[in-house]
Amino acid sequence: MRLAPAGIREWGGGGLIALIIAVMCWLLISTIWVNWIITGILAVLWFAVAWFFRDPSRRPSSSFGIGAMISPADGCISAVERVDHHEFIDGPAIIVRIFLSVLNVHVNRTPCAVEVIRTDYRRGRFLDARTEESAKVNECNLIFCRRDDSVLLGVRQVSGAIARRIVCPLEPGDRLARGVRLGMIKFGSTTELVVPDLDDAVVHVSVGDRVKGAVTLLAEVPWRGSGTEV
Repeated sequence: MRLAPAGIREWGGGGLIALIIAVMCWLLISTIWVNWIITGILAVLWFAVAWFFRDPSRRPSSSFGIGAMISPADGCISAVERVDHHEFIDGPAIIVRIFLSVLNVHVNRTPCAVEVIRTDYRRGRFLDARTEESAKVNECNLIFCRRDDSVLLGVRQVSGAIARRIVCPLEPGDRLARGVRLGMIKFGSTTELVVPDLDDAVVHVSVGDRVKGAVTLLAEVPWRGSGTEV
């Protein structure tokens, strides 16, 4: 099982602490069955943390069209909204919001091949990610992106009540292929995909649908102009 490097402090440091405690118990406690119970509990706790930080290998299907927007996260669709203006697009936009429980993979991925324009971290509250208000007021990180046909889009990472750290190592000018890891949000959280609300844009998911990062097709925004996706 591959573990996300962004969580090395948790799964690596936690594993080291658990190992030290287990060794001390075996050195100081003479009752063997007590040592086995303590060791078993420590192992289960470490595995639970490691399972949260799992980072499975994903490869987007080659059958997706050039304008396909795949899911940037694992989870459940909590909202599909159309707004008159969004800063990602500088115009009308479609927001597809995904709620990630602590049981979901928390690594975020690119919805299509993009160039990173900039990122913008914003402090905020830490409300329960299951509430509608949390998507508006919680700590978040905005990733402004552009396709090679100049279509603007973005991914927004939003923290939750438990999540207190958003990881995003991207820099302006980075060029990423579809389905590439772009960061993660530690513990329960929300991820949004924002695309332009064009006449020929199509959304393929509804509230309540389960989605899988780099696998599920969320929307299609047909290619503009000449050229092909890189």
